[in-house]
Amino acid sequence: MFYFANIFLFLLIMFLTGSYVYVKSASFITFYGGAPTKWWVRTLRVIAAVVIGYFCRNTWNTAAMFILHFLAIFLLLDGIAFVLRRLLRKWKETKFYDILHRIYRMGVVPVVLFALVIGYGFYNMNHIQRTEYNVTTVKPIGDYDVVLLTDVHYDTIQDPSVLQNKIQEINACHPDFIILGGDIVEEGTSKKKLEEVFTMFGKMENKYGIYFVYGNHDRQPYTSERTYTDEQLESVIEKNGIQILRDKYVSVTDDLILAGRDDAAWSGKANRKSSEEIFSGLSQKEREKKFMLLVDHQPIEVGENGAQGVDLQVSGHTHAGQVWPVGIISEAAGILNYGMYHRGTCRAIVSSGVAGWRFPIRTGEHCEYVLVHLRSQEEV
Repeated sequence: MFYFANIFLFLLIMFLTGSYVYVKSASFITFYGGAPTKWWVRTLRVIAAVVIGYFCRNTWNTAAMFILHFLAIFLLLDGIAFVLRRLLRKWKETKFYDILHRIYRMGVVPVVLFALVIGYGFYNMNHIQRTEYNVTTVKPIGDYDVVLLTDVHYDTIQDPSVLQNKIQEINACHPDFIILGGDIVEEGTSKKKLEEVFTMFGKMENKYGIYFVYGNHDRQPYTSERTYTDEQLESVIEKNGIQILRDKYVSVTDDLILAGRDDAAWSGKANRKSSEEIFSGLSQKEREKKFMLLVDHQPIEVGENGAQGVDLQVSGHTHAGQVWPVGIISEAAGILNYGMYHRGTCRAIVSSGVAGWRFPIRTGEHCEYVLVHLRSQEEV
């Protein structure tokens, strides 16, 4: 059923994009003095529509992403033009209206806007910001500053120097401990770059350690031409003094527990332990007294984790949509997409990630590393 649904969706996208290109091309050809109904012109229009529709059949394709951005801007301006035509009917015979109409028919505005959007997307992909959250608890704990780095996808979409140049700034935050929240590397990362990135992270300043959880890309499951094995990945991580949390927890300090879950994979049904199993050795008294922080690459099962006493979950994976308007659609669908959420007694922070995936631009949220300030407060 899923297979046929995908085929239907691809055919629908091809049809809609191709049809729009065919119809819109007639308007431009007419404006510039051509004859869109001539057989050879019509043939070229059909060919262009089919080719563009074909490229758009798979939205995971970079070419499709650019084309769909381009067509979306045209559609947006068509909508604006439709409204303005009705609002400015009284000025239809004026020079002002004629100028606006000609500018619209020329097609220059959407081309300029497309260039600006894509330019911003490239810029946004190569600039990492710091995002801070203040998390308070009634539990009697010390003050902790925690750095979260997730979705690095090292040396694939983002220039490695962008992250490298941020390390000194992150060190200046004087984090008590550092969390690597998954997808630090991926299918496009070479073994040399794998070693480079974890060596860099292993040297970062911290007080209580650096901890890593697996993302859905770290073990390169989506390729048959792997550049490193699971054993090599684990060896490189641990060689650099980074502790892997795979369905287990550790006591970072006497008053703070940090747990990490194995990645759930796309199906959400991977063979991993439940949070109930992970915390089975923890007494109720410890759960009530100690702050419990859980790391799961994907922002799922927050309520389930909260039922086991987890106070805060930190995740990544979503890239906050990365390409507009995916993030908006995700939020509307009830997916934890970006920012801080409350699910029962548990809070969740979802990071947009240090970098992006597959597409070289970000027209959604920014790239970031997260600094979480954990503080105790008097119970009201």
